[in-house]
Parts: sequence; C-alpha cells; structure tokens
Amino acid sequence: MLLYLVRHGETDWNRQHRIQGSTDIPLNETGRRQARATGELLARRQWDAVVTSPLSRAVETGEIIADVLGLPAPTTLPGVAERNYGAAEGMTYEQLEASFPHGTAVPGRETHPEVAARAVPALLELARSHPGEAIIVVAHGGVIRSVLGAVDPDGDHGMITNGSVHSFEYVDGALNLIAFDDPIELESIDGEDVREQNPAEAGA
Repeated sequence: MLLYLVRHGETDWNRQHRIQGSTDIPLNETGRRQARATGELLARRQWDAVVTSPLSRAVETGEIIADVLGLPAPTTLPGVAERNYGAAEGMTYEQLEASFPHGTAVPGRETHPEVAARAVPALLELARSHPGEAIIVVAHGGVIRSVLGAVDPDGDHGMITNGSVHSFEYVDGALNLIAFDDPIELESIDGEDVREQNPAEAGA
C-alpha cells in the first residue's frame, strides 16, 4: 500500500513568508498552477484516491490533482490538518524571532511530536483501510516535516516546497519512507531520489 504526501500549492501568505498554521488561507494563482503541475507529474502512475487536509489550500490542491488524474473529488482527513502555530500565526519569520526569540515558547503552538501523534495514526488508519491501493494525501509542510521526523528520524530531509511529493509505503503496520522529494519515476519505488531538491520553503 502506497501513500504519497503532497504539500499544497502556494498561497499569498507563503509568498509573503507568513506563518499560516491552522489559519485557512486559499491558494493563489501560482498555487493553482503548481497543483496542476504536480497532478501532471503524478499522472505517470496509477492512483486510487486523493485525500486532503480540511484546510481550503489543501482541498483545492487535491481537487485540481484529482481532476488531472480523472479521480473522484477528494475526501478530507482531519488528522493531517496543518500544525497549529498558536500566537505566531500571521507573523513573518522576522516578527516571530522578534516576538519569540529562539528557545522562547510560543503560546498555543503544537510541537512536531504532537503533530506526529495525530498525523501518523491517521495515515496508518488510512493505509489499513485501503489495502493494496495507492493514495495521494495533500497536506502541509509542518505535517510532512512531523511525519518524516517520526518515520525517518535519522534522515537528511531538505526543504518541503509547495507542490512537492514525498512517498511512503505501508508495510507490516508501519510507514516506511520511499523517497523524500520523489521524482515519480519507476525506480523511485526502490528508494532512489534522482531529482535535485527545490529551493527554500516558506510558510507551511
């Protein structure tokens, strides 16, 4: 069983380097183009369904991808909603550093382990309920980072860019990383990553 985690397309807050978290910011036109490009990349393979975070930027990304692939409209999975950044939501990273210098707790912000504690079980249940299938899950940078930290804690993971794809397989009740920033070529099923990583991510 395969789960491919996709980060949603760009929003205006991504462009402005603002922290989104659980704030429901829609895609911009660049984000819609990114979603279509990701759908065209994913069209190199066969898929059974698209599932998304309930936040609109993920839902619309999933709808565009599903349309490209000729699949039904996505269903939502609350467990992969973006990390709640609490009092930091809406801030730029410069404002975050000024208000909460490194090491200062941000009121209401989920930790990566807290995000993983809800996202990983949700993905495992999705995998268990779709044996033998290949499912695309449209989520967020903070969620994907948290899942990677739980599933592949010793891995060297770069930036998680808008529209990027990260592949996992479900084996013996656990998720295993196939490829970070998956090139969607047939050989990537063996864990090979031949695509150069994209430049810096922003926002979540």
